[in-house]
Amino acid sequence: MQTQTIEFARPAKPVASSQRWSVAAIEALFKLPFADLLFRAQQVHREHFDPNAVQLSTLLSIKTGGCSEDCGYCPQSAFHDAGVENRKMLEVQEVIKAAKAAQAAGADRFCMGAAWREPSREDMAAVVEMVKEVKALGMETCATLGMLNDEQTEQLRQAGLDYYNHNLDTAPEFYGNIISTRDYQERLDTLERVRKAGMHVCSGGIVGMGENLTQRAGLIAQLANMEPYPESVPINNLVKVEGTPLAQQEDLDPLDFVRTIAVARIAMPAARVRLSAGRQQMSEAVQALCFLAGANSIFYGDQLLTTGNPEVERDRALMDKLGMYPFAEKH
Repeated sequence: MQTQTIEFARPAKPVASSQRWSVAAIEALFKLPFADLLFRAQQVHREHFDPNAVQLSTLLSIKTGGCSEDCGYCPQSAFHDAGVENRKMLEVQEVIKAAKAAQAAGADRFCMGAAWREPSREDMAAVVEMVKEVKALGMETCATLGMLNDEQTEQLRQAGLDYYNHNLDTAPEFYGNIISTRDYQERLDTLERVRKAGMHVCSGGIVGMGENLTQRAGLIAQLANMEPYPESVPINNLVKVEGTPLAQQEDLDPLDFVRTIAVARIAMPAARVRLSAGRQQMSEAVQALCFLAGANSIFYGDQLLTTGNPEVERDRALMDKLGMYPFAEKH
């Protein structure tokens, strides 16, 4: 008996949205019966991706602490006393060593994150060298460095940067409750510069910060209505850190988080939806539901920027249980 091999396309170019999403339409998705929502999300997911392949990214903090922004969730902010030490930027060779270790463990994308409002000229020179060296390993490169100007985006493009991460964090209407040192339009302007320079956009947000359902829908609508929408969409569940203003925030119901993944998948069909921060606090069952809802990318390794992440062995064991595999190993 012959078996049919199904080929799943890997989106190589930005995908222009064929639909404008109103906040009300996104909110209506959130309110669907849970089984109906997941069924629809899984259908969309299978139309665009191998449903059992997961893209593995590793994130390294190349400059930790002392950030001049006041983001209420972030332990790296200089405004908060969360016990995060202000450290200077890593040397290029330290970054390359970490990238090689991530690649050996199965990661195919390496993201470099720095805690500052925007990079200086000196900072950019070091980051450009890091990007070139990581790219030379054959890995996809990603960076999150705060706000960028046109000259900086061009420098990163020339260095070979594949993705630039700059999260919107939340809906425009709720943004002022979380951050006061940078406005929403500045975030959108940076993403527009990245897109104009020809790099891929990685942008998502954080849920569980006290936003209501309409505001959660507003974040997804904002992302989905970008032209084109981001190729990579990290969905983070708030990690509460003592010393930050959101440390006492009430936990988000795990099924509401799964719903957010499903809605993001439906609204942005060809994006990689990444199960990001907060995964360490999730049971295997909740993570499995997130994959069923359309998540097909994870941060992989022992550490995010300053918070823990499920260990590589645990991730591999869960993927084995679910019959899933790293995207790079099957394509």
